[in-house]
Amino acid sequence: QVQLVESGGGAVQAGGSLRLSCAASGRTFGSGAMGWFRQAPGKEREFVASISWSAGNTDYADSVKGRFTISRDNAKNTMYLQMTSLKPEDTAVYYCGEPTLGRHVVPGGSWGQGTQVTVSS
Repeated sequence: QVQLVESGGGAVQAGGSLRLSCAASGRTFGSGAMGWFRQAPGKEREFVASISWSAGNTDYADSVKGRFTISRDNAKNTMYLQMTSLKPEDTAVYYCGEPTLGRHVVPGGSWGQGTQVTVSS
């Protein structure tokens, strides 16, 4: 059973930075990919970024490209999301999910419990 635990959310002012972490356990994470997603109030969950465990290939939503950086530490089975130049529209609950195929978590995949990010203007 894969378990994903997010941390690092909080409240910041516009222009600020936060780093989210997603600690994964339950299997060997040497292959495949996982990603970050977010859900704002009243909106559907949307893709933010993804990274492959082996090659470190990354993909970003246009809305965060150039501001967010996804990374992973294979030794720690942990994925990160460094968020800079935060905007009020980045306010959402952020989730990590795996495994991803393209910009989606495959059916039956795993999700973390989410961490709240609030950006004030």
